[in-house]
Amino acid sequence: MNQPLADPSITAQSARDLAIAHQLADLADQLTMDRFLSGNLIIETKPDLSPVTEVDRGVEQILRDHLAAVLPADAVLGEEFGESGSSDRCWVIDPIDGTKNYLRGVPVWATLIALQQNGESVIGVVSAPALSRRWWAVKNAGAFTGSTDHSGTIGRRISVSKVSKVIDSSISFSDLTFNASDPNAAGFNKLANSVWRVRGYGDFWQHCMVAEGALDIAAEPVVALWDLAPLAVIVTEAGGRFSGINGIDGPDQGSAVATNGLLHESALQLLNGE
Repeated sequence: MNQPLADPSITAQSARDLAIAHQLADLADQLTMDRFLSGNLIIETKPDLSPVTEVDRGVEQILRDHLAAVLPADAVLGEEFGESGSSDRCWVIDPIDGTKNYLRGVPVWATLIALQQNGESVIGVVSAPALSRRWWAVKNAGAFTGSTDHSGTIGRRISVSKVSKVIDSSISFSDLTFNASDPNAAGFNKLANSVWRVRGYGDFWQHCMVAEGALDIAAEPVVALWDLAPLAVIVTEAGGRFSGINGIDGPDQGSAVATNGLLHESALQLLNGE
């Protein structure tokens, strides 16, 4: 059943902010799709050895320029250009989550956009134009998914699964490659060996599939705020729980565990080697 952007009971400010978030996603989609599969991307290596392209930087700059025009008082935190401005309202941007996929022509990548109020994600939009999919949520108004063709104007409400036993669960990781001394290795392997099915969908997609009920658990050992800010509100508004491996809720713990809620404590225990 198609539904509007979010519950009509949301405030006028939240509705405006969500509309702006979708505008940002539309702008990003235009640039990322124009250059996807182009074959002549300029690729650099950042100090952390991750790749970055002129598209990553171009998208973030376009979104920053748009925000400066429509919401000049708001702060912005982006993966490529850091933080600017000072406000209790901060837009968090990952211009391309899944840059390695983008470089290789794999269509699983997205632009991540969140509005945080006093450090809490209250609006999240994830746009994956090569998959023709978009996910979004507003705090206390539900989570939705729809086609990028509609620019987020209609969608269907999503909710997490009702799987209640780890042994019956389907999970995803971004990566299970660890150094021998990595403190996360034992916990991640223990969780992987305790479930029904393991897949490596990775990045934003696995968390969105938890929100849709297609997966039950997604976990990442090392990750930044801009990788997670919109995903936290999407998962929680779909009825799930989103925390760090340390069990503290929110997207700013340096690691991520997204579940349907029913499995969260069990997943944390396994990840922490308990």
